[in-house]
Amino acid sequence: MRKVFTPQQKAAVALAALSGDKTINQVAAQFEVHPTQVKNWRDAAKQALPEVFSDKRKAKDVVETTQAKLDELHRVIGIRDAELEWLKKKTASFGV
Repeated sequence: MRKVFTPQQKAAVALAALSGDKTINQVAAQFEVHPTQVKNWRDAAKQALPEVFSDKRKAKDVVETTQAKLDELHRVIGIRDAELEWLKKKTASFGV
C-alpha cells in the first residue's frame, strides 16, 4: 500500500533536507521516505521559495496586463470571425 503524505509532512521533509544537518539518506530514513522523493521535495521547495518572497503588487500588475492583452485578442478574434463569415457568404454566390 502506498503512503500518502500531507503537504505539511512534505514540507517538514523538505525543510529537514534543506537544513543540511543530515544527508538525504538520513532524512529519508528518519521520515520513512525514499531518498529520491526527499530530493524531489527539496528541489520543489527550492524552486517555490523565490515566489514566496516576491512582491505581490507586481504580480497583480502582471495579471491585469495579461488579462487586458487577452481581452484585446478575444476582441480581435471576434472581429476576424465576423469578417470570415461575411466573406464566406459573399463568395458562396460565386460558386467557390
